[in-house]
Amino acid sequence: MAFNRVLLSAMLALLVLLLPGAAQAITAKKTSAKKIATAKKPALTSTATRAKANSTLVLRKASLTTRRPQPSRFRQRNSPYAGFWTVPNFADATEGDVIDGEDLTIRRAAVEALNGMNGAIVVADPATGRVLSMVNQKLVLQNGFQPCSTIKILASVAGVMDGQFSRDKVQKLGRGNYMDMTQALAKSNNPYFANIGRKLGYEKINYYAKLLGLGETAGLNIPGEQPGIWPDKEVPSGIGMMTSFGDGINLTPLQLASIVGMVANNGTMYYMQYPRTQAEIETFVPQVRRRLDNIETAIQEIRPGMQGSVDFGSGRRAGYEDHEPIFGKTGTCTHSDHRTHLGWFGSFNEVGDRKLVVVVLLTGGKLVSGPVASGVAGQVFRRLNESRYFASNPQPLSPNAVIASGTSLFLSPEN
Repeated sequence: MAFNRVLLSAMLALLVLLLPGAAQAITAKKTSAKKIATAKKPALTSTATRAKANSTLVLRKASLTTRRPQPSRFRQRNSPYAGFWTVPNFADATEGDVIDGEDLTIRRAAVEALNGMNGAIVVADPATGRVLSMVNQKLVLQNGFQPCSTIKILASVAGVMDGQFSRDKVQKLGRGNYMDMTQALAKSNNPYFANIGRKLGYEKINYYAKLLGLGETAGLNIPGEQPGIWPDKEVPSGIGMMTSFGDGINLTPLQLASIVGMVANNGTMYYMQYPRTQAEIETFVPQVRRRLDNIETAIQEIRPGMQGSVDFGSGRRAGYEDHEPIFGKTGTCTHSDHRTHLGWFGSFNEVGDRKLVVVVLLTGGKLVSGPVASGVAGQVFRRLNESRYFASNPQPLSPNAVIASGTSLFLSPEN
């Protein structure tokens, strides 16, 4: 018993001697770990240091999220792709133009309406197909741009002609979402026109696209004119994207002027002619490209929507006089091949006998859109109105044109 007590006392004494060392070792280990953690995560001790860290984080996130934009689905507001555009918003649109043969009153109004913006304007007579002014001729005649929502004119014609769509027939677009063609054209509703493409299919849309002249030159012997592009099959993004955004399609301002002119004159598609000398003007004779059988019904169905665009829809910046209506269609998207945002507006007015087609195409960055283009077209009409252009008597046709005005003599060169 005595021996056990001595052994227990010795063990307790040894434990007392060892405990301080163990505690110190544990404390030292914790201190070392804390120093290592502190070394890995240095404190931000200054505003400059914090700013640098924040900048690095932003750049890292940008590198992870930046992708090449999908132009058809592009939106200009709050977009992370603003740096994608390389075309300037402003440029001299008249550089290189040859103005021989142009109506100088109209050209002056068009140039003033552009007001330095980078783009092009075509003004034409829908009753004859004569181009009265072409501002930025190089841009007008090159191989075209994605038509954006102006392609909805084609989709509308196809939908009405096929019998499945009309201005008053309401279509269900989704849960609790219903719309007729007039509202859809005016507001440029994408689901409505994607629905037309899906219901009709590529072959029917292709038929009406060829009928309206897509993929072929619109002019007659206009040097340098390119035919644009109409794809020979449905594009990978689908027929709905073709009929709502114009995916895979290239349209020229001259082609759009031809299509809008056909709507304005109720169904006759003229060759666009651009007389450049006084002799060509005096001997000018309109040439019919094709007459579109039974298309008058379709035109009467889509005109209210085109007027609605200006009255209460996406093209309302064009309006200037309630008693002198403007009909039009906007288009906004990005054309990735040209690295430019686009603003389209194809339009015509109805003022007595001086009806005109005005097509505007704007290129650039975030300042460009279809609504902005509609405002430019409205300025053209407004300036011509102020100059009393529409109040004057209609310009008489040349004697040759008067002789050729009979329908039997109104033949295309191909006939």
